[in-house]
Amino acid sequence: MSSSAGSTRPSVDRRSIARAALVTHGRTAQVGDGVERLADVARRSGVELIVTPDEASQHGLAAHGDPEEAEIVVVLGGDGTMLRALRLYLGTGIPVLGVNFGRVGFLSSMSPDELEDGLARAFAGELEIVELPTLQGEIGDDPGATHVAVNDVVVTSGELGRMVELEWAVGGEDLGRVPCDGIICSTPSGSTAYNLSNGGPVLMWGIDALATTFVAPHSLHARPLVVPRGKEVVVWNRTPDVPVVVLVDGHRVAETGPGGRIAIRLGDAHSLLATLPDATFVRRYRESFST
Repeated sequence: MSSSAGSTRPSVDRRSIARAALVTHGRTAQVGDGVERLADVARRSGVELIVTPDEASQHGLAAHGDPEEAEIVVVLGGDGTMLRALRLYLGTGIPVLGVNFGRVGFLSSMSPDELEDGLARAFAGELEIVELPTLQGEIGDDPGATHVAVNDVVVTSGELGRMVELEWAVGGEDLGRVPCDGIICSTPSGSTAYNLSNGGPVLMWGIDALATTFVAPHSLHARPLVVPRGKEVVVWNRTPDVPVVVLVDGHRVAETGPGGRIAIRLGDAHSLLATLPDATFVRRYRESFST
């Protein structure tokens, strides 16, 4: 395997894979016979398939092996399952490779029709590893209230249909107040999720920055902004009677009232995305969003 910041295509290191861990979509029917097909490719490739107790019970298999000994994680599912696996294996040094059994599948390297050929290539070592930055979201002034995001940190109205007024600053410099439904801070991998659907900028893999995009701003001057590493984005709730909710990768982690402070910055950890050499960012972008 070879490592890349995501902006180039390095030569492929053909060190074969010996052990692969399995992560699948939460609904068994979603992946059909995908697990059986994966197991068959693993047997033919001489790869030990590691199955956790949770995955074993979901698919009627026997639990086997230690996930910490895996050299790669194979995900059968959509982008939500990929996100779960990237979070689960964050900091382990084990990259995550996806077969798309979901709708968009932007983070996946192959379609179900390509499973046999694609996984055989991957197990033979025909892989590239893309390092993707994460975010750290700090709620208030408590260092213990820090959350790590693979995709995004969202600060949004705590009451459906109620607008909030957010004050924000970047790198210690004030950028004023914006009436809106919320603000999205996303990583490059998260820039093609909620951020993209709100008209935010897409950050190609290899860019070490975060994107900020307001949700339904009631302003002609609230524009998306790309923020480099080392610049902290700070958001305050200036709404007198509406709390804001903080979402990390879609999960609610905190609620804060008037005057509440949320700081978001690029984190030290990187998620590791495994990809086939021909499954480039541009190809995925074109195939996922051109229709």
